[in-house]
Amino acid sequence: MEFWSHVQPITPILHHSIPPVPSAMFHDLYDYLYHDAPTGGIPLKGTGIVLGLALIASHAWVLVNGEKTKAFLKAFPRTFKWGVILMSVSLLWAMFLLSNMDMGEFFNMRRIFMLVVAAGGIGMIMFVPEFLAVRALGCLMLLAASPVLYAAFMQPQTSRLLLPILAYAWIIAGMYFIGMPYLMRDGITWLTAKPGRWNAAVYGGIGYGVLLLATAIVSY
Repeated sequence: MEFWSHVQPITPILHHSIPPVPSAMFHDLYDYLYHDAPTGGIPLKGTGIVLGLALIASHAWVLVNGEKTKAFLKAFPRTFKWGVILMSVSLLWAMFLLSNMDMGEFFNMRRIFMLVVAAGGIGMIMFVPEFLAVRALGCLMLLAASPVLYAAFMQPQTSRLLLPILAYAWIIAGMYFIGMPYLMRDGITWLTAKPGRWNAAVYGGIGYGVLLLATAIVSY
């Protein structure tokens, strides 16, 4: 009893010395992106327009700067700098999610989850530099797919499926990039080996962007 009389007064001091998790940090943004607000969230039309324009602009730039893009893509998988940048972005995004998401009965473990994710991201940068850029890109693709799926969820238009198709393509590619990053290197080598394959990918991206943009303006 004498021992516990000395320990118990310390407990609240330790409890208050640990800074609280900023669960309200950017909470409105979280509600908007992931449709947690009663009024809804990121709109289907706006998402379709933004992604359509992004696909058109990025693939049009590649069309004009083909050789420069090929050189960049061939070097990308082993470029440590891009790995650090993309992994840092993914880590910040993951911390943003963990600090705001509803964890149900695991709410009291929020700090632990955040520490584990932070340690995992930093550990990847420090101890897994091989193909770090590919793995980091895979993480980012998985994170980016979720708001797109939420934007199309339960919408009445059949054409909304253009967004989930794109999102699930990101998810599948992202999982392979994380687990088997060398596949990106092999895919880039295969894609750039023949002009026909390269042009098909570029024009395919532009075409999907045009279709998505037109559908978003007319139907969403």
